[in-house]
Amino acid sequence: MKTKVNEIAISYSGSLKPNALPKISCAKSAADLAFIQWDKNHMELHETFKIMLLSNANRVKGIYEISSGGITGTLVDIRILFAVLLKSLTTAVILLHNHPSGTLRPSEADERLTTKIKAAGELLDIKILDHLILTPDGEYYSFADNGML
Repeated sequence: MKTKVNEIAISYSGSLKPNALPKISCAKSAADLAFIQWDKNHMELHETFKIMLLSNANRVKGIYEISSGGITGTLVDIRILFAVLLKSLTTAVILLHNHPSGTLRPSEADERLTTKIKAAGELLDIKILDHLILTPDGEYYSFADNGML
């Protein structure tokens, strides 16, 4: 008797040529693009964690939602985060999450998570370029710009 298993498929679909993809040059350009992609109707209702996947030339391959949670937090499983990065052959990433309260200051949990993701990224040779906190009023906080990466 033959044993059967599920087949695993990895796919990435996009119609844009690499040179047509947006290029990230600084925290502001990443924040501007993130705000365009974010659902404004939910930004002040609950916290969401996303990742901006970048090519080696810092061109945005896409934005992927990792988790959506409650008013004061969301659970981020870094195994899922890195599964997406590895499956998409991403070489650099910008972490994104919103603070519904409008607070720009990172929490201790935000700092611990960033440190944990950065350590895993170093092991897998994936650059964590920044972690942006977005607020409903259009402001952002950059871990990189504030020397926290």
